[in-house]
Amino acid sequence: MTPNPPAELAEPPSAPAATAPPTVTVAALPEARLTEQKGCLYALSQPPLMFFLAFIAILLAITGAHDLFLG
Repeated sequence: MTPNPPAELAEPPSAPAATAPPTVTVAALPEARLTEQKGCLYALSQPPLMFFLAFIAILLAITGAHDLFLG
């Protein structure tokens, strides 16, 4: 059994000849802006994440220096 069965070859139903183009209302535009995905750089620019990553980097630097000079 395959995880993704092959697509059926049946033809899709044809659209009526006189169809109007889809319209976008003004009320739908702000919702699209709210659900817009942010990128990776946006996530990295958040202060709590930067504080956490700096703390981890400092701990790694301290343990590395301890290993080099006192180990």
